[in-house]
Amino acid sequence: MKKIVFLVSLLLVAVIIAAETGYAEYGDIVMGKKMESMQKADVKPVVFPHWFHRIRFKCKVCHEDIFILQRGANDINMNAIMNGEFCGKCHNGQIAWEPLYCDRCHSWKGPVPPYTASPGAK
Repeated sequence: MKKIVFLVSLLLVAVIIAAETGYAEYGDIVMGKKMESMQKADVKPVVFPHWFHRIRFKCKVCHEDIFILQRGANDINMNAIMNGEFCGKCHNGQIAWEPLYCDRCHSWKGPVPPYTASPGAK
């Protein structure tokens, strides 16, 4: 019984700590490539819920027609999204909610992870 109480307490502490540090779900991607422009716009880094999308759609829905499958190869920015590119292909107000709710994507609360593009990224 003491072991169960200890494990539940430990799990509760882990959940609280994770919530305080900007926890992302397994497979989520924190996008920090454009931190300078995000700071100027006073928005948080983007958390892309990759696993949420992955369990609903096959990879080919997004890769390679919408997103190049290489870290740093996609110049994702709000102008492009608002013009129907990248996330805006689906997040257009018809297929999925439109990109007018900043905090739905710009939701990272933790420290910004360092960004390094893959070798050969454009």
